Amino acid sequence: MSTARAERLVNLVLALLSTRQYLTADRIRGIVPGYADASSDDAFSRMFERDKTELRELGIPLEIGRNSVFDTADGYRIARRDYELGEIELAPDEAAAVGLAVRLWDSPELTGQAQGALVKLRAAGVEVDHNAAPVVESRVRTEPAFSPLLAAVQARRPVRFDYRRAGSADRLTRTLEPWGVVSWRARWYVVGHDRDRGATRCFRLSRISGEVRPAGRPGEVERPDNVNLLEFVAGSSKSENSPVATARLWLADGRAAGIRRRARLTGRLTVDGVEGDLAEIELYYPESAADWIAGHGPDALVLEPEVLAKSVAERLTAVARQEARK
Repeated sequence: MSTARAERLVNLVLALLSTRQYLTADRIRGIVPGYADASSDDAFSRMFERDKTELRELGIPLEIGRNSVFDTADGYRIARRDYELGEIELAPDEAAAVGLAVRLWDSPELTGQAQGALVKLRAAGVEVDHNAAPVVESRVRTEPAFSPLLAAVQARRPVRFDYRRAGSADRLTRTLEPWGVVSWRARWYVVGHDRDRGATRCFRLSRISGEVRPAGRPGEVERPDNVNLLEFVAGSSKSENSPVATARLWLADGRAAGIRRRARLTGRLTVDGVEGDLAEIELYYPESAADWIAGHGPDALVLEPEVLAKSVAERLTAVARQEARK
């Protein structure tokens, strides 16, 4: 599919999703970017028919109807109830993967075109649903160092950054030839050749402070063919870290899949009339466990240790207050 056609289809989907009205083919031709290039009515008709077929093959349902009995031509729209996915439960690491896909989709180029399409819709007098949720909404946040490091990996460019070692407040400057950015145990790491140590190393992104700065020209970095980044990070984590605490939790039946993958079930318990499992889980990163567990909402309840239970409760309370202010 050509870039121009892909952009036109994106504009068409945005237009049909963003209005409650049925849009006729003639109106779509006038307000959706990409159709103005048609040299004649027949050319537009063929183009529009191909695009409708393409959307249906992609599984995007088109509704056909008329806004009133006085309309003389059928119009088109996309009903959100048919287009949007139902509720899906994702573990934090799975949500992070979806968030990355959203970040790639939500590029400045596509964002600008999407906003341009909506502006043109409003200018043409089309009723745009302002209260509807965005077509794609990213709720995943990565570390500040993520984007510059990913860009450095893609450009094969060395970087320099300040890094805080585990258990220490000291910050050391590191110069790295980055090979890739990977996620392991709900944490992001960059792997590459550490010029200061002369060896392969991985660095946790949450411990990088300040800006990630270029330390060479694009194309300088050569990634070895036989290196497995995820295995390297996993091996480094196993050799340098061991569980520092054990937590006891209650997990609602059929919920909290992300925690269940790492937990050992020890019994049954009913909480406020809801059946669930007792589970134990070893904590490698207690400082981040509260965020991870709180991400499962009411489906996970910390029983021990008390300090972790309070930390999770504080995070959930903060979220509830923030939602109440909206």
